[in-house]
This record gives sequence, structure tokens and C-alpha cells, in this order.
Amino acid sequence: MNRCKITTWIIYFFFVFGCFSANAQIQNKNFEIGKNVEIFVDVYKTVNANYVDDIDPGDFMKTGIDELLKSLDPYTVYIPEAEIEDFRIATTGQYGGIGALIHLDGEDIVITDPYKDSPAKRAGIKAGDKIISINGKTAKGLDTEEIAQLMKGQAGGAVNLIIERYNEPNPLSFSIVREVINIESVDYYNRLDQDIAYIKLDGFTQNASTNIKNAFIKMRNEGKIKGLILDLRGNGGGLLGEAVDLVNLFVKSGVEVVSMKGQIASSNQTFRTRNQPLDADLPVVVLVDEQSASSSEIVGGALQDLDRAVIMGQRTFGKGLVQNVLPLKYNSQVKITTAKYYIPSGRCIQAIDYGHKNEYGKWDKVPDSLITKFQTAGGRPVYDGAGIEPDVITEPYTLNDITIALVGQHILFNFATYFYYNTPAIPAIDKFEITDAIWNDFIEWVKQHHNDYKTVDQFLLTPLQEYYKEEKNSSPKVESALKELQNELSNKKINAIEENKQEIKRILKMEILSRYYNYEDYIKFSVEFDPEIAKAKELLLNEKEYKAILKPAK
Repeated sequence: MNRCKITTWIIYFFFVFGCFSANAQIQNKNFEIGKNVEIFVDVYKTVNANYVDDIDPGDFMKTGIDELLKSLDPYTVYIPEAEIEDFRIATTGQYGGIGALIHLDGEDIVITDPYKDSPAKRAGIKAGDKIISINGKTAKGLDTEEIAQLMKGQAGGAVNLIIERYNEPNPLSFSIVREVINIESVDYYNRLDQDIAYIKLDGFTQNASTNIKNAFIKMRNEGKIKGLILDLRGNGGGLLGEAVDLVNLFVKSGVEVVSMKGQIASSNQTFRTRNQPLDADLPVVVLVDEQSASSSEIVGGALQDLDRAVIMGQRTFGKGLVQNVLPLKYNSQVKITTAKYYIPSGRCIQAIDYGHKNEYGKWDKVPDSLITKFQTAGGRPVYDGAGIEPDVITEPYTLNDITIALVGQHILFNFATYFYYNTPAIPAIDKFEITDAIWNDFIEWVKQHHNDYKTVDQFLLTPLQEYYKEEKNSSPKVESALKELQNELSNKKINAIEENKQEIKRILKMEILSRYYNYEDYIKFSVEFDPEIAKAKELLLNEKEYKAILKPAK
């Protein structure tokens, strides 16, 4: 047998052996899958039939599926039929309802804000209203999610509310017809001074890029624009296609924005810009923070890799995983991580390695030793594995602890309700200020309601008070000391409020303005006092500094 034939037989042998080996591996995996499915079903049926207490079969199965998927990553989840509507809302920004935000204050369900032009707003629902019942079902003991589900439903159906309102002696009754509520993806936009445009995008729902486009065109039609601030802070992402189309507004046609790579061929895709941009040269600053994730990172990362915008803020979340939603039986679905995405430089910014857990059973971040250097289109160094690092790093504006307590425990909100019903009118939005009289009224109100909220040290004191209250041998001396400490901490709260007067006045002003004016009117006030927006505007007005940031490092 000559050498050529021997070589041919060797190649043939390895080809057949390789095919046989691969086929054997597939058959073995299929056998393991089938075997374990049978075991899972057997356990499920056996426990349901023999457990000492009655088991809800649906809840029991969902728990099993949830725990099964939890071992993979937080984004691979089972969506039962009952939760399909919530998933649809998250992607479309639409739902059937009355259009009102709510919050829990103690045991009370309170209307936070009825949306502009919503059925709730037109019916006369106001911020501060407490919900007593919905469609005859008491609201007491229910959480905000349960209340929201009762208010949502098919457009055209009625929601019957019994409301308790400040200063009203008797409950009020409302019958409100549900409508299709559109949650606006563009939270706010406006021309700032010196011809700088500002757009705040809350989420990448359907038509998010179109909403950005329309907002930009409207501002441009009002006069020349020198630069754009695109605010993606707190934006957790959404639809990938909307991210690509948003980038396309400021990048020429035919440019790669993001590619996806997974185990199966259908997961491997590349997305490019398809249309002519609105403006391919306008200076752009993108604001990001630790909560900017997924599609926000695609936009920020792509514009950074293409040297098309300056990214400003804090390092982003680091979600470089792509999910697909696949149908299951009985109208349920499963959202599965099918690929990783890669932005134009070739980097993946996934920060957590969900393939490995540490010795404590927790997922680890991608280690520094595996962080790889890449380059932008112009040669600037950028890195993978840890979110998007901004070109200009800023410190986020943080509230003082006492302000956080006042906001988080609804003290400022409740005072605004009290103020609104005791003050028929206030000056124009640009004239209104928290005067000394309003401030003194607020301080007196806080003193009367000082037990309605707690600072950190009071949270620490409460278990001690409860312990001695239950302790049979508690002495009058201990009780006196605890009471004295409680009084001291109450006085400390008032002193802390006075020490942070300017910060609290600013937030209190916004809360009060929201009762008298539209959202768009009072949000303008917060934008004007945002230090990161001010810094972004300053950069856009400094052409030399802006270009220097985007110039390749030497």
C-alpha cells in the first residue's frame, strides 16, 4: 500500500472515528437529559402525592424551575402565563391601567403621582390619596405589587377605588375606566442655556430611538444646537435593536455597532447602522452610572469605541449577555442567555463570570489578570470585562443620611401633601422658594411627626427598647435612660435637618412643585441643579477640551 493510500485511510479513520465520537457524545448527553427529566418529574409527582401538607402544584413547580435556572445566571428566568403581561410592559412600555404610581407608607397604599393626562389624573386622583379598597377588596395588608395587579387589566374595564384624602371627613369614591397607558421612554428633554440639548432616556422599550429622534428634531428646529447631553444614568437597558438605532442617529450608515456570539449558529449576529444619521458631527456627552446596563452599555460603549462621544460619569454595571425569549407550553415562556455581545472594538464588557463560583458559592467578577486591552477607532485604550469606564470620571451626587431618611420614609412627601391642602396657590414655578415661614412650618411639622421616621441610630436603638420592654427585670433606671436617649436622638434629628437645610430645601421645593405643576415643569428645576449635567455642558462648550479627550493618546 503506497503512502498516499495510507494517508487516505488515516484521514478516513479519524473522520469516521471523530463523527462516531461526536455522535456518541450527543447520544450520551441526550440520555442524561432524558434520565434527569424523568427523575425530576418523578420527584415532583411523589412529593405532591405524599407530602404531609397540601401543596399548590403550580407554585411548587415554579419554585423548582426558578431554583434550577438560578444556578445559571440572574437573567435566565421562567415566565409563567400569569407574569406575561408584566414582561410585555417591560418591553413595550404599554399596559392597561389607570396611570398612577403608588408607594407603601406603613400599612397605607398611597398614590405617589398620577401620570399626566392619565385616566387617574382626569378622574381627580391626587398625590397623597390613600387607597382604602379596589373593586371592593380592602387594600390593607396588600403590597404595592398586589395593588398594581388589581388596577391593571384590559382597557375599557372599570377600576372602582375608595380613597381617603387629607382634610376630607368622608372617603371618596371613584370609578375609573382603564386605558392603554404608555410609559414614556424619554423621561425629559429640553434646550438648556447656551444652545445645549438635553435628553433623559429611562429605558429601551419599543420606539425609544424614535422618541429620541423626535425630541432631538424638535429642539433642533427651535434653533442651532452646539452639543447634546444624552443621559443614560439609571437606565437598565431593554431592546437591543433600539440601542443600535439610537447609535445610528449619530453614526453613519454601515458601521458595526454590536455583534453577538453564542454556542449555536443562530445566536451569532452582527448589527450595523442602516440609515443616514441625524447628525454625525455634533459633539455628544453620554452620562452613565453604576445602574447603566445592557443596551445603555451598548450605546455608551459603541459611541466610545467609535470615538463619537465622550462618556462621563461612573463605571457602568457590566452586563454583556444577550437573552432570547422562547415560547413554552400553556402560554409560558423562558428567557435564556444565548450569547455575549461585543462592541466595535471587539471587547465584551461582562463584569461577572457566571460560569464559575468562588469558595463561598458566589459568582466572581472577571479577574484583573483576564482583563484585556483593546483600542477605539482612533487608537485610544479601552478594556473589557468590567463595564464601560467613562472617559471623564465624576463623583455621583449623594444625599446626606438625614435627607435619605426624609425621602425614603416619605416625610418630605407627606409634608408636601399637608402643605398642598393648606395652601391654595403658590407663585409661578420660577418664583417659588422655600421661605423661612415654610421652613419653620416644616420643622414644627417634623417635630410633631418625629416618630414617623427613624435615622440609622434610631433603628439601632429600637431592638434595645423592645428587649427591655419584654424583659421582666427591666428597672425604672434603665427605662429612664432609654427614654432620655430617645429624646436626645430626636433632638439630634432636628439638628441634622438644620445642618443640611439647603439640600433638604431643594428636594422639598421639588416635592411641593410637583403638586401644583406638571412633571415637565418641575423636573426642569432638578436638571438645572445637577452637577454632572453642569459638567457635561461645560465640556461641550469647550471645543478644545472635548476634542482632546477623543484624540488618541501618544
